[in-house]
Amino acid sequence: MNLSNTQKKFLKGLAHKLNPVVLLGQNGLTEGVLAEIENAISHHELIKVKVATDDRETKQLIIDAIARETESLVLAKIGHIVVLYRQSEEKKIELPRK
Repeated sequence: MNLSNTQKKFLKGLAHKLNPVVLLGQNGLTEGVLAEIENAISHHELIKVKVATDDRETKQLIIDAIARETESLVLAKIGHIVVLYRQSEEKKIELPRK
């Protein structure tokens, strides 16, 4: 999925007020956590996930795995929070024109 800069800015603005819906703990990225992320992104389209690890490389690997497995787009990474977007068939979020 390719989004224009205008669309990315719009989605980041919407994500600003959101709270993380999934928190990754000590066990890291398990199948259960991945299923929760999948359910959340299918329902909401735009979500925040908190990846609680201090190792930057591990955090990046986890974020890459989440994006790959859920087929979502990483919009932003701020500290331990990552913003993910995947458009559903219902298109709940109306994106601005490119």
